[in-house]
Amino acid sequence: MQNGDLRKKVRALGFFGFACLDGSSENVGNDGNSRISGRKLSAAEIDFFTEYGDTNRYKVLEVIEKVAIKKIHNIFEHISDAARILREIKLLRLLRHPDVVEIKHILLPPSKKDFKDIYVVFELMESDLHQVIKANDDLTREHYQFFLYQMLRALKYMHTANVYHRDLKPKNVLANANCKLKICDFGLARVAFNDAPTTVFWTDYVATRWYRAPELCGSFYSKLLMVPPLAPLDNHKLRLSLPDSLATTPLKYTPAIDIWSIGCIFAEVLIGKPLFPGKNVVHQLDLITDVLGTPSLDAISQVRNDKARKYLTCMRKKQPASFSQKFPKADPLALRLLRRLLAFDPKDRPSAEEALADPYFNGLAKVEREPSCQPIPKIEFEFEGRRVTKEDIKELIFEEILEYHPQLLKEHISGTDRRNFVHLSAVDQFKKRFAELEENGGENGSAVSSQRKHSSLPR
Repeated sequence: MQNGDLRKKVRALGFFGFACLDGSSENVGNDGNSRISGRKLSAAEIDFFTEYGDTNRYKVLEVIEKVAIKKIHNIFEHISDAARILREIKLLRLLRHPDVVEIKHILLPPSKKDFKDIYVVFELMESDLHQVIKANDDLTREHYQFFLYQMLRALKYMHTANVYHRDLKPKNVLANANCKLKICDFGLARVAFNDAPTTVFWTDYVATRWYRAPELCGSFYSKLLMVPPLAPLDNHKLRLSLPDSLATTPLKYTPAIDIWSIGCIFAEVLIGKPLFPGKNVVHQLDLITDVLGTPSLDAISQVRNDKARKYLTCMRKKQPASFSQKFPKADPLALRLLRRLLAFDPKDRPSAEEALADPYFNGLAKVEREPSCQPIPKIEFEFEGRRVTKEDIKELIFEEILEYHPQLLKEHISGTDRRNFVHLSAVDQFKKRFAELEENGGENGSAVSSQRKHSSLPR
């Protein structure tokens, strides 16, 4: 299935006051009008966003907290898409950190048996780092430092939980007007466990290639050993028989791939454009070596794809570029750390925790601000290691939804849940209210919420 097909499933319904999303039936009067605390919604005006930064005007009464609502529809049409959605909402429930986007609520579906759409309520972040970079040419050294600090702090937390994001790029780093950043889009993330290899699918679309570590250039479908950050590396090797076009060598799959991506993002913040915008694998390797110089034979041996490895071996000798000339606005300490983050050999890249201890963050980094996380229990992702049916995935997603409805979860676990959702569910109420907003918006000439342009849940 193409990536674009999944994108069609997800709509940004907009930003509403969280008070409007209460699942209790008292929010809907006998006349069918939506109410808050018994009052009809009418007069006060708030912004309704179809995408971050795009605004339509609608009438809503009270706002306790602005939130982002994402609708994912027909989620069980393809099991692979449903598994990706399950993985993301599960990880965002487990990874509670100031620098990771938060799911505040998931609306209860009308029926456990027949539901096919879900509505996910996220904290509101007005933009993303891609837009910030594109729109601002007056970022200061303080901005640079604070941006990198937040991203590394999130990465330290994720990696101590043995979670690898695998798709870090500016569009997957949310931002607000207070310079707060939050990592989002965990649909391609994986959790590393010590005892079993994991099948990994690497899509080769351009937006990801620019931020992909060189040892993965040319790797598409492979079976890799996911090595937790503190696990010994020397004994973990696995060979997989692949077609000649995808012949590869063993690779230890480590958090260094995310560190490289953060380095690319930081470089983009410094110069206002992507550092390695490769058009294909060969062009990508050319751009990387133009900046870093020709890698050593030991570093080349870490590259997984045979053709990429041979290309690097036969490459003419290149000298590293001057970082001070390439990034003239940057603090020398920032460039020293950047060179470490962008080390060609993954063994030479620092961990997120080591990077946070770099002199560049003196006076900013504090241990108490950089919490670690306990490794995620394997049972949370046992579905990844077995063949699952549509009904299996539906049950697992339903259980994730119940995590945001504690009483129903308790009844579900104890086996005492006998309700058939005969009450007007939160989803029903939200659909009704959204239909009213669209109808009123149409009368006023306002546009209907647009299709999302990205496949992740948050943006």
